[in-house]
Amino acid sequence: MATKVSLDLRFSFGEVAGMQVVHLLSGGLDSTVLAAHLLAEGHGVRSLAIDYGQRHRRELDAARAIADHYHLEHRQADLTAVTDLLAGSSLTTAGMAVPDGHYADESMKLTVVPNRNMLFLSLAICWAVSTKSDAVAYAAHAGDHTIYPDCRPEFAASMADAARLCDWHPVALLRPFVNLTKSAIVRRGHELGVPLHLTWSCYKGGAHHCGKCGTCMERREAFALAGVEDPTCYSE
Repeated sequence: MATKVSLDLRFSFGEVAGMQVVHLLSGGLDSTVLAAHLLAEGHGVRSLAIDYGQRHRRELDAARAIADHYHLEHRQADLTAVTDLLAGSSLTTAGMAVPDGHYADESMKLTVVPNRNMLFLSLAICWAVSTKSDAVAYAAHAGDHTIYPDCRPEFAASMADAARLCDWHPVALLRPFVNLTKSAIVRRGHELGVPLHLTWSCYKGGAHHCGKCGTCMERREAFALAGVEDPTCYSE
């Protein structure tokens, strides 16, 4: 299984090595494994985290720790001035509780932040253009599009076109994990010796993972299905 994952990922890059990539590093499990994968494939990586006033600001500390671990050039963009424009999500709206339960539940749509991926990718593309990087990468995976509209293949295809056309310096948009399950991503991280204990998933953002919200449940299930020991400390 491990070999097949690696081959699938290499094919997704078109077997082009040595690219300079701006990577959206949230501090979560998926983006951290992708950072390690990009480095393992021989690409140069700059990492970008976004502070948009999210409830789970703990992920920003995780992103910094992971960037330090891999000695990445790391930037954190401050978008807190526009948090009010991203209202309607439990991640950005005070007094709106983060729902418990699996991602399959309708309630998890309350965690959708309006147009978040377009905003984040636009910033990453800006940095890629200014540094003459070859590509922007982000860790959308096979389970994302059922909940998040800006993870749909149609959206990504449109953003890829925009990234090629927005400047005289074209930028590719990479989603090498798009056909992988969360458990496959955990296995890839285990293969690469990723410090998975440094990653942060919980949308509630306390001292420990709550163990009950959708991201925590998905995280727990991914480790179990992958057969990899879960290093996460859960409150529940």
